[in-house]
Amino acid sequence: MKIIVQKFGGTSVADAPKIRNAARRVIKAVENGYGVVVVASARGKQTDQLVADALELNPNPPKREMDQLLSTGEQQTVSLFAMALEAMGYDAISFTGGQIRMMTDSSHTKARIQSIGAERIHKQLDKGKIVIVAGFQGIDKDENITTLGRGGSDTTAVALAAAIGAEECEIYTDVDGIHTSDPRIFKEAAKIDEISYDEMLELAHFGAGVMHPRAVEFGKKYDVKIHVRSSINESNGTIITHEVPQMEGVTVSGATVQKDMAKISLVGIDNTPGNAAKVFAHLSKAKVVVNDIIQTEISPEKANLSFMINLSDLDAAKEAAEQIKDEVNCDSIFVRDDIAEVSVVGIGMRTHYGVAEKMFGALAEAKVNIDSITTSEIRISCAVDEDQAEMALKVVCTAFELGKPAEHRRKS
Repeated sequence: MKIIVQKFGGTSVADAPKIRNAARRVIKAVENGYGVVVVASARGKQTDQLVADALELNPNPPKREMDQLLSTGEQQTVSLFAMALEAMGYDAISFTGGQIRMMTDSSHTKARIQSIGAERIHKQLDKGKIVIVAGFQGIDKDENITTLGRGGSDTTAVALAAAIGAEECEIYTDVDGIHTSDPRIFKEAAKIDEISYDEMLELAHFGAGVMHPRAVEFGKKYDVKIHVRSSINESNGTIITHEVPQMEGVTVSGATVQKDMAKISLVGIDNTPGNAAKVFAHLSKAKVVVNDIIQTEISPEKANLSFMINLSDLDAAKEAAEQIKDEVNCDSIFVRDDIAEVSVVGIGMRTHYGVAEKMFGALAEAKVNIDSITTSEIRISCAVDEDQAEMALKVVCTAFELGKPAEHRRKS
């Protein structure tokens, strides 16, 4: 049997008419001969409301209890989805993450998937049923409910597709695919028909909110074709897949801005082997996710070590830095919490020159000051003042003509 996984986000299942519309998508796939596994998010703003309810009672709620609470949003959705399908004449069955043995570690509110039991899903598919699974959640070895953090339903869907051998994982959302930039900021942003896993990983890590990096990582590792498409219309969206030669013809595939960032600089640490490892061991223990790292030697004896993090990790990161300060003989710690990061991404950077010159020139012309620069093989990122972030993104998008489709920007 050919299997397809279809994931529906919160806006796609926000109310009864939208659930019925999503159900019709599922039925169409069934009628085309597929066994269908649906992954659903909590409806609309339900998760936000649950968080607000918790904070009203306890300003610092236990993370285990938050997982117990937040997991109920998806559980409601999958049951309602199954009821809608039954009313439309199709057999369906819903499961929580724990019921399909979505096993995770014990990091409450941001757990990582360790394994998935595919047997129960295949058994129901073989009976001709549509299987609906609650996204965003799993259980740990002690049977505690865990949640996967931001983008958890995407991650659930792609991981499930890998575990059950699905031909494709369709991610239904309220946009018609992945765009060259955020259309809310750069209104001319063009839809991308096809993008590589590596490009999508960079875009997702640096601000593109359509897909979560962990979902893309699963796709790349297990060769799951991901199709991001609209829940409103029938048009094709964006395929995330392995790199193909023609992708290199486009120098820059997309640009992102990541706000709510912070930068911590350990100024004047001892320039000796092992000090960087000590710093990042402390950050890892505090479960701080680091975006970019910059180390600069300022003398044979001293160096500066800076790293970018999400603002939500700032308190934990500052505490970790203070704990390690004396051990690495740090002169002072400098913190910026008013910073953003603008990035351009494209595998064409491997074979085309002039990207850095064009990006820096566009920012200079707009009088945007660059705090720091980091790069990868297919990415250039500039840290800028947060109040200049949107303007910086717009001028970079204009410089690289990201309002045009890829075929109009492709170089021979």
